[in-house]
Amino acid sequence: MKENVVRDKSFDFALRIIELRKLLEEKREFVIARQIMRSGTSIGANIREAEYAVSKADFINKLSIALKEANETEYWLELLHHSKTIEDDLFVDYRDKLKEILRLLISIIKTSKKSVRK
Repeated sequence: MKENVVRDKSFDFALRIIELRKLLEEKREFVIARQIMRSGTSIGANIREAEYAVSKADFINKLSIALKEANETEYWLELLHHSKTIEDDLFVDYRDKLKEILRLLISIIKTSKKSVRK
């Protein structure tokens, strides 16, 4: 299969989110652990769905949902950081990886929208 950077990065990020969920559950932060688990793993799931989109519009829609989930995940990470639930270095690491995915998604969506208009 052809290399897909955003797919690979979102999958790796989802694996890391599973680790973060375990850490949060050890701290008895069950509600936010569920929230970040749902949004953080949904990014990659929607990217995977986009791979088999039935149309360009469907492709853009699936990636737009992935973008929204990434934005929500960023919110949960910021909340964990500002509440001092996670350490600064852990937050920075997760945030940086998420920012890469956000930039890729934005770029792909913009490019795809331009090709639809032509």
